Amino acid sequence: MYKVYSIFCFPNLPEDVIFLIGFFLLTSGNSDLPVLHDAMNKGQVTIKDIARELGISPSTVSKALKGHRDISPATKKAVRDLVEKWNYKPDPIALSLKSGLSKTIGVIVPEIVHYFFSTVISGIEDIAYDSGYHVMFCQSNESYEREVKAVETLLSSRVDGILVSLSKETGNFDHFRNITYAGIPVVFFDRICDELETDRVVVDDETGAYMAAKHLIETGCKNILHLSGPPNLLIGKNRKDGFVRALKEYNCQSFENNIIKCDTAEEARLIVPEILSRKIPPDGIFAVNDLTAAEAMKIVKQNGFKVPDDISIIGFTSGMISDITDPPLTSVEQHGYDVGKEAVRLLISNLENRNSHTFQTMVIKTELVIKGSTRKKA
Repeated sequence: MYKVYSIFCFPNLPEDVIFLIGFFLLTSGNSDLPVLHDAMNKGQVTIKDIARELGISPSTVSKALKGHRDISPATKKAVRDLVEKWNYKPDPIALSLKSGLSKTIGVIVPEIVHYFFSTVISGIEDIAYDSGYHVMFCQSNESYEREVKAVETLLSSRVDGILVSLSKETGNFDHFRNITYAGIPVVFFDRICDELETDRVVVDDETGAYMAAKHLIETGCKNILHLSGPPNLLIGKNRKDGFVRALKEYNCQSFENNIIKCDTAEEARLIVPEILSRKIPPDGIFAVNDLTAAEAMKIVKQNGFKVPDDISIIGFTSGMISDITDPPLTSVEQHGYDVGKEAVRLLISNLENRNSHTFQTMVIKTELVIKGSTRKKA
């Protein structure tokens, strides 16, 4: 023991030299030397515990973990080996106090089970994980009240920023306005708020709907029905606008009466049978989402119509539902994974470049995926 401690009494020896001699003695198998395992017994291992065991300073351990060029390869290796042996994990609270960030991002979606939002979540998680951030998810379940409470929950959990897609009921944005005033960044995606100056990631809903309606017209449909989304959400308005643009471009008549708010399977079960009983039933249906389109297809077939020979049907999402309907559903691909990736990238950019970050609106292109529920062009 005397030899080890006498080495540490020479102030002129470089710390790396002291470390190498001390580490060799501690690991040489000399049973007379104490091995410091107090840290293992008391629970959470700290940088100080590692430094004490190796006979170096905590700052040297910290630099070694960061790969600092001033630290020798031997020291770095020894630190890494002990870190792995003791299963050392940085204290997240200490890191957040030091950096001012919790490295946690909050996400609010209307429905986690919805295919589009599940793909968005995958994109968010992949980029967040690679960037060293954790993610907390909340579900509004299409409720404004639950959305407000979700914001409160995330704030109480000290998230650094929030990614959110609005609920169908949301018309008041004070809960988001207040947190932006407090300096907490928000990124809206898909269902966005245009009243606040924030980053946004949107799908090109208008063009996607235009392509869908155009395809129905070009494959011979003349009486086209649009099952539309909530008028208070921009995605509903933009998809309706794309539908109307196509019909106007091709001089289709009486489209105003063929736009009906219907964006759930439950509403489709009430509305579609009445539409089919009209004197002149539709020969084409464009639904605001795949779930509504699939339910409409089922009802159409139950009422004796053939898809697509009598009625062509198009949805919007191009998720798993579009592959399991009979026939497979023609639909507009939203690229939800890309939406999630770009949304979290914008948020992280804001968090890590607060003084130079400028707000952006990113538009993800859509594409029409043609399957069996629409007729082929002549």
